[in-house]
Amino acid sequence: MRIILFLLLFISTLSFAQDKTPVKRDPYLQTPSSARPVQTKPEDKVKIIHADKIIKDPEKYEGNQYFTGNVQIEHQGSVLTADEVILYNEENFVKAIGNTRLQNTDGSVITAGEMEYDGNTQKGVARKNVVLTDPKQTIKTDILYYDRISNQAYFNTGGTISDGQNITYTKSATYFLNTKIVDLTGNVKIDTPQYIIEGPNIKQNQNTKVADFTGPTTITNKANPKNRVYTERGTYKMETKEAFLNKNSKIFYNDKILTGDDMYYNQLSGFGKATGNVMLDDPKEKRYIKGGYGEVFEKKDSAMMTKNPYAVKVMEKDSIYFAAEKIISYQRPDSSDIKVKKSYLRAYKKARVYKSNAQGRADSIAFNETDGIMHMYTQPILWSGEKQVTGDKVEAYFNTKTEDIDSLKVIGNAFAISKVDSLTLKDEFNQVKGKFMTVYYEKNAIKEAKVIGNAQSIVYVDDTDQETKKPERIGITLSACGIIGALFEERALQIISCSIGATSDTYPMSKIEPARRKFPDFNWNTKDRIRKWQDILVDSPNYEEIKYSADTELYDKAQEAVEKERAKEEAKKPKRVRK
Repeated sequence: MRIILFLLLFISTLSFAQDKTPVKRDPYLQTPSSARPVQTKPEDKVKIIHADKIIKDPEKYEGNQYFTGNVQIEHQGSVLTADEVILYNEENFVKAIGNTRLQNTDGSVITAGEMEYDGNTQKGVARKNVVLTDPKQTIKTDILYYDRISNQAYFNTGGTISDGQNITYTKSATYFLNTKIVDLTGNVKIDTPQYIIEGPNIKQNQNTKVADFTGPTTITNKANPKNRVYTERGTYKMETKEAFLNKNSKIFYNDKILTGDDMYYNQLSGFGKATGNVMLDDPKEKRYIKGGYGEVFEKKDSAMMTKNPYAVKVMEKDSIYFAAEKIISYQRPDSSDIKVKKSYLRAYKKARVYKSNAQGRADSIAFNETDGIMHMYTQPILWSGEKQVTGDKVEAYFNTKTEDIDSLKVIGNAFAISKVDSLTLKDEFNQVKGKFMTVYYEKNAIKEAKVIGNAQSIVYVDDTDQETKKPERIGITLSACGIIGALFEERALQIISCSIGATSDTYPMSKIEPARRKFPDFNWNTKDRIRKWQDILVDSPNYEEIKYSADTELYDKAQEAVEKERAKEEAKKPKRVRK
C-alpha cells in the first residue's frame, strides 16, 4: 500500500522532479532547432498508469527517472506497456525497453524490443523484432516508424507483410492504417498460394485486395513458371486474379507472348485481350501475328486477332505472310499421338497470302502449319511467276523441310493461265482447265499440271526457224479430252498427253478468230495481284490494269482477203434489173 501511495504522489509531482537533460532521440523524432517549445496541455501529456518501481540513477539514462515492472502508460487513448520506461516529462517523450506493446485506438497493435514515442508529435519508433498487427495483416521488421496523427507506419530495413494467405517481402513499406493501403518499394515480392508477384514499387489495398504496379513487375504462375505476366504499369485484383496492364506489358502463356498498349488478363479463366500495337509471338512455331486488337484463350491454346491483322510464318529461306479481317491460331493434339500438338492458322474474310514464289487471295485461308497444308476457300486465286491458278478450292502442299511448295490441288472449275511471253504486252495466254487439277512445282516454279474431267486447253505453238534460229509462231492448238497432262516451260505450255475422248486441232494464226483464243471464263487479274508482301496489308493493292495488245494482223489480213474474194464473186453474178 505504501508503494502505491508513493507512486501516485510521485506522478502528481513528476513535472517538478524531472531532470531537464535533453533526450537523445532517433533522427526520425528530432524536432527542428528553430522550433519553439511546445506548450503541452495537461490532457495531452503522456500519463503513467502503473509501474512496480520508480528509480533515479545519476549514472543511468542521463539521470532521468525511470519506471520498471509492468509499466503501463497512456496517451490519447493508446496504451503502451513495457518492462521499463523512461519518461522525459518536459519534452512529453518516453523510451520503453523490453516486451514493449503499443495498443492503438484503431485496433492495431505494435510489439517490439524497445520503443521511443513523442507525445507532442505523436510519432514513434519501434526496434528489435517489431510486429504490427491489425485485422487485415501482420507486419514484421527490425525498425518501424509510425505517426499516429497521419496514421501511418513505415520501415526501410526490410520486412514481411502477411494477411493470412499472402506473404509480402519488401525492402521498405509505408502502411496507411486508415485506408489500409501499403506502399511497397525496393525488391518487392508477394508470395501467394498460386502466384509470385515481383517488382520495385507496388501499392496494395488490403481492403479491396487490389495491387497497383509502377516499374517492371512480373506475376509468375508457381505451377508453371513459364506462364507469367509482365508490365511496367498496371493493376492486379488478387482475389479474382485479374490483371490490367498499361505500359510495355507482356503475357507469357503456353510458350507464346502477347503484347499490346493496353491489356487485360484473367489468370483463372486464362482469357486475355490487348488493344493497340498488338502482337502474338510464338517462338516455338516461328510465327507472329500483329493487329489492332487481340484475344488469347490459354486453356484452349487459341488466339484471335482483328483490326488489320497479319501473320508471318518465319522461315530460313522464304517466310510466308497472311492477312485478313480476322486471323485465328490454335493448337490441337495429333489424332495419332495426343502428346504431339499440331498448329493451325485461319484467315477469314478477304484473306491474302504472300510467298516469294506464290501469292494468293481467297475469302478464307486455313493453314496446317505442322503438316504444311494450306486450304483456300471461295473464289481462290493463286499467282506464281507469270502463271495464275483459280478454282472453287485450292490446296497447297508445302515441304516442311525445304519450306518450298511441292504441289497444288485445284478442286472444281480448275483453271490455269500462263503468259506466253512475260517480256511483252501481247495478249497471248496459254490456258488449261477442267474439273480437277493437280499442279506440280519444280525449283519453286510451276512445272507440270494434270487436269481431270472435261479437260480443255488453248496453247500457243511455236517452232524454231531453221535459218534465223528464232522461234516462229505456228498457231494455236485447241484440245479437249478426259485427262490432259501439261508441261509448263519457259515460254510455252506443252500438252504431253491428252486421253479419253481426245480431240485436238491446231489453227494457224490467220485462221483462228480472237474470240476463240480465250475461254469464256478467262479471268487474268493484274489489279489485285500481290507483288510484294506489303500488298497483303490492304484489301487490294488496286494496281492499274495492264493493257495487252492483241496481235490479230494475220487473221485480219486473211479476213480481208476473204472479203475481197467474196466481193469479186459477188461482182461476177448477173445483176437483176427491174423492168
